[in-house]
Order: sequence, then C-alpha cells, then structure tokens
Amino acid sequence: MGLTLPGEQPPASGAEHPDHGSLDPADNRTRSSVITARAAHTFEPVGRSVAAARAFVRDTLQGWGFGDVVDDAVVLTSELVTNAVVHAGTAAEVVCLRSGDGVRVEVSDRYPEREIPLQSGGVQMGSPDREGGRGLQLCAALASRWGVEYSPAHKHVWFRLDLPERQVGTRTAGPSVSTELLPLADERVRVAVIQIDGEGAVSAWNDDALELFGHPSKQIIGKPLTDYAAWPHTPGTSTGIAEALRLSRWEGSYGVRAADGRVVPVYASHLRVRDPRGKPSTVCLLVRDDERAVLATPQRGPAPESGHRADGQSTDPFETFIGSPAPDDLDGLLQRTVERSRDMLDGDAAFLLLATDDETELEVRATTGLPSARQRFARVPVDPGSGRRGTARMPAVHEDLAAVPGAVSLLDGTGMRSVVTVPLKVEGRLTGSLGVAAEGAGRYSNEEALRLQFAADRIALAVESARLGELERLRRGSLSFLVEASDLLAGTLDRDQTLALMAQMTVPTLATWCAVYTIADTASDPYLSYVLHEDEERIDGLKELLGRIDPPEPVPTPGARIWPAPARAAHEAALEASVRSLDDEPHHLGSGLGSTLTTAASVGGEAVVLPLVARNRVIGMLVLGKPSEDHFRQENLELAEDLSRRAALALDNSRLYSERMAISQSLQRSLLPPDKPEVPGVEVEVIYRAAGEGNEVGGDFYDLFTIPDGAYGFAIGDVCGTGPEAAAVTGLARHALRLLAREGYSGPAVLERLNNAILDEGERSRFLTLLYGELRPQEDGSALLKVVCAGHPLPLRLRQDGSVEAAAEPQPLLGVMDDLELYEQTVRLEPGDVLLCVTDGITERREGSRMLGDDGLAEVLKGCTGLTAGAVAARVMRAVERFAADSPSDDMAILTMRVPEPQRN
Repeated sequence: MGLTLPGEQPPASGAEHPDHGSLDPADNRTRSSVITARAAHTFEPVGRSVAAARAFVRDTLQGWGFGDVVDDAVVLTSELVTNAVVHAGTAAEVVCLRSGDGVRVEVSDRYPEREIPLQSGGVQMGSPDREGGRGLQLCAALASRWGVEYSPAHKHVWFRLDLPERQVGTRTAGPSVSTELLPLADERVRVAVIQIDGEGAVSAWNDDALELFGHPSKQIIGKPLTDYAAWPHTPGTSTGIAEALRLSRWEGSYGVRAADGRVVPVYASHLRVRDPRGKPSTVCLLVRDDERAVLATPQRGPAPESGHRADGQSTDPFETFIGSPAPDDLDGLLQRTVERSRDMLDGDAAFLLLATDDETELEVRATTGLPSARQRFARVPVDPGSGRRGTARMPAVHEDLAAVPGAVSLLDGTGMRSVVTVPLKVEGRLTGSLGVAAEGAGRYSNEEALRLQFAADRIALAVESARLGELERLRRGSLSFLVEASDLLAGTLDRDQTLALMAQMTVPTLATWCAVYTIADTASDPYLSYVLHEDEERIDGLKELLGRIDPPEPVPTPGARIWPAPARAAHEAALEASVRSLDDEPHHLGSGLGSTLTTAASVGGEAVVLPLVARNRVIGMLVLGKPSEDHFRQENLELAEDLSRRAALALDNSRLYSERMAISQSLQRSLLPPDKPEVPGVEVEVIYRAAGEGNEVGGDFYDLFTIPDGAYGFAIGDVCGTGPEAAAVTGLARHALRLLAREGYSGPAVLERLNNAILDEGERSRFLTLLYGELRPQEDGSALLKVVCAGHPLPLRLRQDGSVEAAAEPQPLLGVMDDLELYEQTVRLEPGDVLLCVTDGITERREGSRMLGDDGLAEVLKGCTGLTAGAVAARVMRAVERFAADSPSDDMAILTMRVPEPQRN
C-alpha cells in the first residue's frame, strides 16, 4: 500500500457511490492525505467479534485524537463487520489508516463471491433490515466517501470520514455562564501529574500529587500504581487499572489511597505516550472528584427527547437515551445509564441499584460522582421505612436530605442534599432503582421524577436482559470453578496442601484475602492454620493482625455471616500507628506506619465466616475478606459456601488419612528391630524399603539379635499380603523367633514351633517365607552359620574368587502344613566371603515381561568382589532400582554379612 490513501486512487475493480464525489487524484484538497499511522486487526467469524471490532476502532481513533468522528466510524464498522462475520461467515480484517485530514477504515472478508448489492444514486436501496443493505445505506449517509474493491481472495468495503474544519487553537467550548453557575473549587485547583512507566510503576510525582495524597515522591516513585489505586473493579466483568493504563486515552473516576489511610476520590484523565526511543508510558492527570469539570471532556449534545429523528424517521427510545451503539456488557450499560441520567437532570451524582432475586434488597452496581469503590456491591433494603418515600418501589423526591438524615443511606456523608429516585420494573416486578442527586437543596421536583421515570422505563428491559445474561455466565463459570476445585481437592490427601488449595482457590477469585481456622476436636479452640493475601507482602501483616484478635465462634449454621473483628482491629492498629508516628516524628511517616496503613486498608473491608462442617462436626472456619469499604456480591458468597462444603470434606479426609498413616508407620516401625547389635569380626548391613505411600503396613521384615553362647540369630522373612492381618503374623514371627532362640532351641525347632503358632491364628493366619540362621564368629577369623530356608529366596554366597553359589537348600514355607520336617545347613564364611539375603521384592523386580530373578541377582553379586557389606547392599539396591523405570510395587529388604580379610602389615 502506498503513501497516499488508497481511496484517493480509482479502484482497480469495484464500485464507488457517485454521490460522494470523484476519486480523481487531481482533486484539489487543502490538507494532507499522506498516511501517518496504520492499525489493523483480524476478527474471527463469531458474534462477539463485532463488539471487539467496535472497541478496536474506538480505541484506535481516540488514541489518534479523532474524537469528532469516532461515533460514526464505530457505527459503520459495526455494520460492515456484522456482514462479514455473521452473514458471510468469514473472518474480517479491519484496517484503520490515519491522515492529516481524516481517517479511512477498510473491512475485508474472504468471501468475494458474495457480492454486495450496489445501486446507482438515483435508485433507493433496499430495506435497512435486509442483509447487506443497512451497512451500505449507513455508509451513504455518514461517510465522506466509500466504495468496494475486489481481489481474487478478498472483498474490501471501505469508507472515509473527513475531520471537520476547525480554527487553529479551537477544539470545544461551552456556553458563557454567570459566575454563580461556575463549578465550586478550592482556592487553588490542584492537578496531580503522575507518570507511569511501561511496567506500571510510578516514574514521576509532582508537588500537587504530594498535596492531594500526602505521599512524598521519594517514597512512591518506583512502586506500582496498583498499590495505591482503589479501583472499582469486578473480576472478569470490567476494565481493571492495568488495562486502563494500556489504553491510548481514558477518563473516569476512581480512588487513590492517601498516606493517612483515607481513599481520596479523584477524576482522572490518562494519555499513553512514547519517548523518542519508542518506550511507552502513561501520563495521568488527577483532580478531586468534585472538581472533575477541570478535566472531563465535554459531552456531546443531548439526543432529541422525541421518538423521531430530524429527518422524520422513527428512532428506538432505548438508543435515544443510551446512545448507539449501546454497551455490550452489563457494567458498561449500567455505567452509561447513570452518566446519561446525571447529565439529563444536570445532577452532581447518579446511581443505579439492582434488586436481588427475592426483591428484599438492592445492590449498588453503578455510580458516578460518588466514591464508587466504597459503595460498589453495598446492599440496602428495598423498604427501609414507611410511606411512599421509604420504598424503592415508587418514585420519590427528597428536596433536602439534611432534614431527613438516613433517608437515602447510599448518600450519607457524600454532601448530596437533594435526590430523585425511580424504580426499574419489568412486567410489574421490581428489578432495580435509578437515582440522581445534587449538592444543592430543592433541585428536583415531580417533573424531574417523571422525566427520570420515563428514561428508566426505556432501559429497564435491556438492563434486566443483560443482568440475566450475566447471571447465566456467572453460573456457568461457578459450575466450572466448582468442578475444578473438586478435582484439585480430591487429588491430595495431605492436610497442609489441602489448606493451601482452599486459600488459593478463593484468592483472588472470590476475595482479597483468606484465613483458614482449624479445630482439632470438640475440646480444642480454633487455630489459625493458613493465611493468604493477593499481595504477598501483606501476608505477614495480616497474620499478625489476625493473631491479635479472638478467632470467630465455630457456629455450625450454614451460610456466610459477617465478622467485623478484622476490620475493627485494622482500623485500631492504623490509628495507634499514626498516633505513635506523630509522637516520635511529627513531620515524617516511617516505613512501619506505611506498612501498617497499607495492611489496614487491605483488611479493613467486609469479612465473612463460613463454617467447615464435615460429618456433623465443625472442623474449622473459612474467613474471606475484602479491602477497605468493599463488599461481597451475593453470587460470590453462594459460590464460596459451595466451595466450603467441598473443602471441609477434603480437609477431614486428609485428617483421617494422616491419622491412619501415622498409625501404620508406627506399627511398621514396631515390626522392625530398633537397632542391630555389633557382631565381632563380621560386617553386617541392612537396607529396608517399604513400597506404597506409607499408609499400608508391609509384610517384609528382618531381625538380628544375640543368643546365648556368643552366637547371633538373624532372620529375613516375608508374610503374604499387607495390612493388619499381615502385620499380626509379622509381629508374631519376629518376637517368637527371639524368644525361642534365646531359650536354646535349634533352628528347625524354632521354625516348627513358629509354624504351629501361625496355624493357631486360624482365619487370620498367613503363610510366611523365612530365612533363619545362627551366626558364630570363629577364632581363626571365619564365621560359622547354621541356616534354615523355609520357602524363602535362597541366600547367595560370594567367594573371594568372584564365584557365586546358593548357601542353602529350599524347604517348605511356614503357615501351610501341620507337620514340617525342617533341617539346618552349615555354611562357613571365609575371610572376604559375603552372604547376601533378600526378600522376593528384589528377585521379582519386573520391567515388562522381564524379571530380575535369582540369576540376575547372582550376576549383580559377582561384580561386588572386594566390597564391604554396606557397599554390596548399596550396589544391589541400585541395580534393582535401575532394572525398571516404575516405582517398586513390593517391599524390599537386603541383609548382607561379610567376613573382612585380615589386615596386612
């Protein structure tokens, strides 16, 4: 594309409406048509792309300073993109081209076969409702020029909007008014100039910012603006401060947290710029909210009150009041409504509240001219008093609120004196309330109430429809949230991890901060087990604050209840810190005070407690909190209640699992010897690895103990199965072996009596494989072993020459037959010899169809010549672990004995 606007050259193929003049390049123009900026975006063929395209064009043109043609460009773009993504069903590419005298917008689709009906100027186009007709009809009415161009793969519809001629230095101007009607301001209007770098941190802070908010520049430069901005934001449904700072231009109200902890309502104008190196930043101009006239862009002229346009055609009353195009989301629609209502009645503030499902309360959803961050989602009763003025179901006019304090609680402390409120109703059902207020008394009468009611009737159905749509989206999101939460909670049986998941799922989705209290038993007090804040730097301060107050009462009643203690404690801590700082250093705010005030602001809002009830017992409480003056939405509280029920069950399951695992581990430890004795002249090493997660008692065991006449008994065995029954046989075997061996019985006699004891267990009996032997060190440096191998993997003997052989013969296992004929075998270990004893978890280690087996174990042992007993055991265990990639599925025990070689001089 060249340097001149494509519209300034005749199209290669296509058409142009003749009523809009020639595109001859020789057309004499006084202003430059050279392209100075270009912006493009492609939108998918889905319905929501139309709204996204409108936002793209609006933001682009506002950023270029083309506010005079923004509305017309947005309307035309909306129609042309609708034709592409809805009717043609293809993606649409939108290109904005800026020049010195106007802007050209191109909309391209990928369906050139579907022609747009073009007609000559003398023929009327079809009905505006006809597909493809309305967009071109609007182009003909609004655009300076427009046309259609074709290519083999695309069709381009374009329009051009020329900027109106304006005298140099003149942009907009208001009417001349008397001095008494000018806005009231302080002796000096202070404009805070704050610059925000590309990372969202403050890089410049002027003297007026210090005067307005009390923060010295050296304390605030380099910190994120989000730490100080009290932004009116609903997660997932409206623009946040980070998004607003990235827009090319933005105007609106929010709050800034001052050094003394107060939130100062401000009106702000943001402009995004870049330096010569291309690095972006945002310049913010802020004034007190009641001085917004200093910065606010003048509104466009009011729309006609009648239902007809100047050309005689009828208009939609809703669009007449709201403006076209109407916002697509509920928050945008409500905000547009309060702004138009305020302007219509020349008020200082306006507010809109929506009714709950049972029509007993109203929830603040949009305000202008009021501290919205403080009031958002606050609730007031529908019928707070008696009489017509005491209900939101009827229009009401208050000429002077000072005479009836508390009549409109939303306006308490705001300085508003007069107010008019009207209901929003759909089919006779109360759906909300709309109000406009002024700082002067006696500003409104029944005439203004009728005008406002007429406007409320225009938008009530659209508001209710948008509200139901939002509720449906929230419910779907809630179901998805609960499904994901259930999966996460079910995926762990660790108590600490369950507590962390509970907190992480609520912050920041449902609350700004969260605390979990647990109750060990009915006789125990609640204990603060976990604390989380969306700002990690606030966690320690929050934990300290909650540690100073009594925990909430463990009430089993379901549902959320208000807990005022944290907010009260936060305010008291902030006050004490302020007084202490003033006493120490009257002219300096220390870092400790700043941290205390920040913590107080982040905790000082609404806090609710939800009981964690499992198996008819309160096992803890889930506390959710908001920052100063903020409130919870009812939908979020209902979602939190559902989450608390699932979390309580998961927490109780983790408790039961931890108790069971502790019992199992304690029992497992009791089945193994506490220590092994030192055997003179013989190295002994044992390695024991239990399979599973530690919650099952294994069946493998080993033992090494002293017996009379300087001998040592040793055993390694494996009971069939796991669990309590296997543990019972394991305990019986280990203790019986020690008792019988110390009574002087031989190896076969010991095992025969143990066999009878196992059979006496009846149904609880389990068969047992056991290798038992007696070890006697000899004076010549060797060791004499007497061994009985009852159904157990055979012990292997490694000689000094590297040969490996079985050191015993197989005999019947225990716990199966009554009469056993067992015999013992004698083995002599010479210096340097090693005896390796293992359980079947070693030999039956598998990788697919392969198994290590006795032969594989013998091969590993052959490579251990010259190693100590400990090194032999370690090498065998490493070989077994590397044999397969999966974790072992069976317990493993290794017992090695080695006679060391004599030391040579």
